[in-house]
Amino acid sequence: MQIVLLSGGSGKRLWPLSNDVRSKQFLKVLTDESGKKQSMVQRVYSQIKEVHPDTDITIATNEMQLDIIHKQLSDSVSVVVEPTRRNTFPAIALTCAYLAMEKNISMDETIIVLPADPYTELSFFNTLTGLEKLINEDAADVALIGINPLIPTSKYGYIVPKSEIKTGAYSVSRFVEKPDEKTAAALIHEGAYWNGGVFAFKLGYIMDIVKENVNFADFKQLYDKYDELEKTSFDYKVVENAGRVAVMPYYGKWTDIGTWRTLTDEMTDAVAGKVATEKTRNTFIINELDIPIVALGTKDIVIVASEDGILVSDLMESSHLKTVVDKLEA
Repeated sequence: MQIVLLSGGSGKRLWPLSNDVRSKQFLKVLTDESGKKQSMVQRVYSQIKEVHPDTDITIATNEMQLDIIHKQLSDSVSVVVEPTRRNTFPAIALTCAYLAMEKNISMDETIIVLPADPYTELSFFNTLTGLEKLINEDAADVALIGINPLIPTSKYGYIVPKSEIKTGAYSVSRFVEKPDEKTAAALIHEGAYWNGGVFAFKLGYIMDIVKENVNFADFKQLYDKYDELEKTSFDYKVVENAGRVAVMPYYGKWTDIGTWRTLTDEMTDAVAGKVATEKTRNTFIINELDIPIVALGTKDIVIVASEDGILVSDLMESSHLKTVVDKLEA
C-alpha cells in the first residue's frame, strides 16, 4: 500500500491566517498529546505513521507549499510538485506517474489517496486496511470511505450505497454533489454517507486512464505536458465513470476543518498572541500582530489578526467568509 496526501488549496475560509503559501493545513492551531502546537498536516502525517509505520507516504502539492511541507514534516518526505495548480485529477495522475516511473512501484500496488487536513481519530486510518483489502481482492475498481453523516449539510458530497459486497463494504448506487439541506436530509434517510475524499485503487488502473488522456513515455514527459491533463476533479473524471465502486462506512469522529466555526471546536486555547479579555463567552482570538487586541463582553465570535488582514465574525456566519474574501481580492 502506498499513501498519497493531497495538499493543495489556499483555504480562504480561514482567512486571514491562510493564504496561497500558508494554507489551512499548515496553521499550527491544534494541540498534540504533549501540549505542543501542531498543524493539521502534522497531525494527519503522524497518525498515519502511528497506524501504518511501514507505509510510504507521498505528498502531492504545489511549489508555493514545498518549503513549509519540508519545514513542518521533514526534508526527507517524498513530495510531487505540480507545475501549475489544476485540480485533483491532474494532481493524482502526476503523482501516480511518479510512483510508477520514478519509484518503480508495481502496477498491482494499491494506492490510497486522502486529503491532508481531516480532523479525525486513529480508527479512521485503520479503515485504510479495509480499503486495501477490497482492491487487492478485486472487489472494486475504486474504493471510498463514506463518513457517517451527523447532520444534513450542503458542505459535502454524498455517496448512496446499494448492496453489501463484502462484510462492512457496499457497492455504490450514485453520487450527489453538495445538495441543498432538504435533499441532504432525504439522502441521509436513504442511507447515504458523506464523501470523505478518500480513494483507493490499483496503480495500473489509474495509469491506464492517464495514458488514455495524454501520450507520454516517462514522468518528465507527463510533467511537461501537465496542462494537457483535463482540469477536473478525480471524482468526476474517475470515480463517477468507474465500473465498480465500493464504499466502506466510517462511524467515528471526522471533521473537515474548513471554517473558523469548525476549527474553534477543536482549539484547546481560546486566545493566542497579545490578547486581553474580560467577561467574554465563546470568543476565540488569534493575534499575530505586535499590537494588542482587547475584547470585552463579546459572545460567539472569532477575531483573527495577521499582516494579511483582520477578521471579526460571528462564529456561525464565518462559513460565508470565502465569498467576502473573493470580493476583496477582486
